[in-house]
Amino acid sequence: MVHLRSRRRLALAVPVVLSLTASLGFLPTAASAASDAPSAVTSADAPTVPYVVNTKADHRTVESVKKAIAAADGSVVYAYEKIGVIVVQSANPDFGRQIRAVRGVQSAGATRTAPLTAAGTTDEGAAQPLSAKEAAKVSGTAAAGEEPLENEQWDLRAIGADKAARINPGSRKVTVAVIDNGVDDTHPDLAPNFSAAQSANCVGGKADTTYGAWRPAEPEHYHGTHVAGEIAAARNDIGVAGVAPNVKVAGITVADPVSELYFPESVVCAFVFAADHGVEITNNSYYVDPWLYNCMDDPDQRAIVDAVNRAQLYAQKKGTLNLASAGNSNHDLDSDAIVDDSSPDDTTPVPRTIDPHECFDVPTQLPGVVTVSATGVQNLKSYYSSYGNGVIDIAAPGGDRLYQIPDTPSKNGRILSTMPNNAYGYLQGTSMASPHAAGVAALLKSTHPWATPAQLQALLKAQADNPGCPASYDQDGDGTQDAVCKGGKRVNGFYGFGIVNALRAVK
Repeated sequence: MVHLRSRRRLALAVPVVLSLTASLGFLPTAASAASDAPSAVTSADAPTVPYVVNTKADHRTVESVKKAIAAADGSVVYAYEKIGVIVVQSANPDFGRQIRAVRGVQSAGATRTAPLTAAGTTDEGAAQPLSAKEAAKVSGTAAAGEEPLENEQWDLRAIGADKAARINPGSRKVTVAVIDNGVDDTHPDLAPNFSAAQSANCVGGKADTTYGAWRPAEPEHYHGTHVAGEIAAARNDIGVAGVAPNVKVAGITVADPVSELYFPESVVCAFVFAADHGVEITNNSYYVDPWLYNCMDDPDQRAIVDAVNRAQLYAQKKGTLNLASAGNSNHDLDSDAIVDDSSPDDTTPVPRTIDPHECFDVPTQLPGVVTVSATGVQNLKSYYSSYGNGVIDIAAPGGDRLYQIPDTPSKNGRILSTMPNNAYGYLQGTSMASPHAAGVAALLKSTHPWATPAQLQALLKAQADNPGCPASYDQDGDGTQDAVCKGGKRVNGFYGFGIVNALRAVK
């Protein structure tokens, strides 16, 4: 089972303010305890480590802090002066402690626990490719007016996206950026809608807009391409269809090409780039590595939350709505305690018990970000999907291969979409739920072009269908509830305000 790089949401019905001074009732991790301790290792012996240094967002302060960074043996990779975030590298083992003491620095910390030279998504399990034989079989059952493989797309029918496309397939003035591990824009289902001018590679914290830089480094880096197809695969008599088949889709690569981890400096770059290039909606089907949850009593993790939050808030202020997946750990994000046994994921994980109200999955729990849980064909929460009353905003199809099997030719409960090299494949996860919601948000933006991010989020919640909490959620039939849904018919922990409805979005 793959741990998701996913969204956990603090974006509630009312905006959530993250306290950067919150203190938690447990001991700091080994990484944080070491970050402020003097070291006998010299910078000549130490590996280079990336940092984010967060300051007041004004030119004078940023320039002053840059000088202090150089004095502490750090080098600036890029300074996002408009949000006060400076991406830095340093081999000084005492850099974090030194720079946090500098006047004008509001938070600073290492963005990983492994050196820079050492070699994440919210999909649940490995991809299942669609073979040529299977594709031929499915294509032979397609109805008139459908895409060749659309008969397999139970997810489109579940939210009325097939009917919505006949009314309004989306506006060419709306772009959804897939912040992920790359998008193969040469795929025939994506090429008609791909926006190269709004795409980039942000790995390392500085945008590379070289043509094709946004493409996946390897064919097996299929996650972003699959997500892009769910949002905007064209209705062109080829393969599959997206929820919003006429809107534009962009790719902003943030995953390290070797480890496929999504580090903070890359995500900061992505949000700022999207905002500055007129992107209306971003999809974020990952969590920011190396921590599944970033705790505010740890100076490094606190700086990560601060930096990414500044970037995504900047995007919101520029008119961008950000959506993110809730995660595949079946965690109750409104509980008092969660065991995180996967962090840090760039070195050796150390199990810890955290409070999800004080330790944040980034970017999903950041204020204003739309948190999306996953459902299957029966409109039930998928067995893996994280949840939480007051945390989940909306739900969308993400697939459920174990307990919710559709009546399709393949009987496959996962989501079929595009893959690199002109291929197609099945995936499931909250990684798949978030792009379905992003597609519906794109349809809403097409219908209400002047809607602000806050208004768009309100519309997204208003058009959703809420099935209410199930009487029982014993998916495996062992007599034990696999998750407990709290809340009522209007809003609850499994579905938030409900499952998105594409058809209602365009009416």
